[in-house]
Amino acid sequence: MSLSQRSENAILTAPLVLFLLALLGFPTVLDIVYSLSDVSFETLRAPTFTGLDNFRAVLADPDFWQATWFSLSFAVLTSVAECVLGLALAIYFSPILRRAPWMLAILIMPMIIAPAMMGLMYRLVLHEFIGPLPNYLYNWFGVSYGFLTAQNVFTTIFVIETLQWTPFALLLFHMAYESIPEDIREAASVDGTRTWRMLTRIELPLMLPTLGVALFIRFIDGFRVFDNIWTLTGTGPGGSTTSLSIYIYVAFFRSGEIGQAIAASMILFAAAFLVLFVAARRGRGKETA
Repeated sequence: MSLSQRSENAILTAPLVLFLLALLGFPTVLDIVYSLSDVSFETLRAPTFTGLDNFRAVLADPDFWQATWFSLSFAVLTSVAECVLGLALAIYFSPILRRAPWMLAILIMPMIIAPAMMGLMYRLVLHEFIGPLPNYLYNWFGVSYGFLTAQNVFTTIFVIETLQWTPFALLLFHMAYESIPEDIREAASVDGTRTWRMLTRIELPLMLPTLGVALFIRFIDGFRVFDNIWTLTGTGPGGSTTSLSIYIYVAFFRSGEIGQAIAASMILFAAAFLVLFVAARRGRGKETA
């Protein structure tokens, strides 16, 4: 890249960089200061510097590691389940959606609902005393099933999250599947390629970039999950549904441990930045190759 091109790129990106610095710079600096200080709501304007004590306290807290494990396992399981189901549905419904494209609007309706509203809705449906689903299970089949007990709550929120966000994966995969040139399929059919072999050897490899993007987006969304779980179960029985976002919220607003809450958020920010940096480097390496 020549010097003139670099100068032109710098000039063109300068407004965006200045905007991001103005929007994110001051909060980031403030978070760094608070994460290194003993601070409460009474001492927000005069925090006491304590060094890395907040980070040590967070890393030594078993609840932090439990929340980390919950967020990680929840993100991995939901992202994989949503992408697998979304891909299967996109391929299965492809002939139908070609004839009736308006049906796609119906299929993606669950993801339009606000996650907090989804949590409240399922809280009413699954409530152990007034919920219609537990009542029908007991009256019709004599089964008393606690959807929100410590043994079953993870499975319950996993199913709810998957049901709401599989349509997102379905939408992405449907667009990717329909964008495959038809002449490729016709050429493969002329060569005698069977349907399953065409899917695994031709169509899926062409959809791999979309698969990677969908998996990555859903993993990030699952890892930072907050509102739907908070309205459905809160921290859950015995803290069993405490994600990292909920852990930070509780530490900040309920316990008043502002320094530790911000230290935990800084650890989360650093981990997210590292993942994005590695992903960007790998993507750039593949483009160069």
